[in-house]
Amino acid sequence: MKKSSTLTTTTSVPSSPTLSLSAQTLSASKISLTSSRSGSGKARSTCQSPVRPGSGCVDAIRAKREEIEMESLLEKAKFYTSVCLGTTAILSVFTFLFLIPFVVDPAISTIIADYDPVPVTCIVIDHIYAEGIKNCSWSSCREGCTSSLTKCHQLFVNYTRIPFSEWERHPQDLDTVNWDVSYTKFLINSEGCGYPPTTNCSVFARQYGFSHIGEPFPCYYSRAYPQVVIGRYSWENNLYHLILSLIIPNVLFAISIGVLSYWYCPCCEKACNKSSRVYAEKFPTKEEIVNCMNCNKEKSLSLNVF
Repeated sequence: MKKSSTLTTTTSVPSSPTLSLSAQTLSASKISLTSSRSGSGKARSTCQSPVRPGSGCVDAIRAKREEIEMESLLEKAKFYTSVCLGTTAILSVFTFLFLIPFVVDPAISTIIADYDPVPVTCIVIDHIYAEGIKNCSWSSCREGCTSSLTKCHQLFVNYTRIPFSEWERHPQDLDTVNWDVSYTKFLINSEGCGYPPTTNCSVFARQYGFSHIGEPFPCYYSRAYPQVVIGRYSWENNLYHLILSLIIPNVLFAISIGVLSYWYCPCCEKACNKSSRVYAEKFPTKEEIVNCMNCNKEKSLSLNVF
């Protein structure tokens, strides 16, 4: 009997505080584990249940699929747009380089020559047709500004600064006219050359050549170089072609390179999306600190340092 009493007394001794705390945490973890298992089981059962047209899982899957398809379409559109922009930039450079000798340079030289926009009166006094490179040192008309001269028409004219419109109203005797410049070269345009179909030297020779020697016709002389006389001139067309050849290729090149740089250059993207709070954003704001303290009170002591 004494042994049993001693045994009961020893087993009835109260446990220590550490053992009770561990038992409580163990029971709490078991409760949370069972609750999480029950919640996941419910979610799994709802998503694994027979799919219905109006269920939330179907809508979520459909929305996710539409989002993925939209992202793929945007990526494809960005890729093809980038290819088009790169091609446009390359073509703009080559187009501008091509226009420099054929449009830009002649237009600038025409502006420098300062032709009188009002046509004056000219007459052809001599027409020479020659063949061979040695005999064709120059030509009044040439089809192709870079081609070698093997056949040439050389026209010489006299001109007076009397406007051709006034000459038509009051014609004068050619023998009594006081010519301002005599026996000077006559060119089809400021460069003396061109490309078909706008430039046809055979038609030019028939229009001003042998059969029309001594007939008055309108021409344009250079106020900067009085010895230069041409048959075609228009200030508006010259300026129009110059502006188009300078603006269109350069604007297309700038737009293409700008868009591509914004899309694929990290430095440009950071510069465009630059914020005024670059240094301050490295640290949490007051609202973020308060929210963190409310969500996790165990870290409140460490966050009070800020």
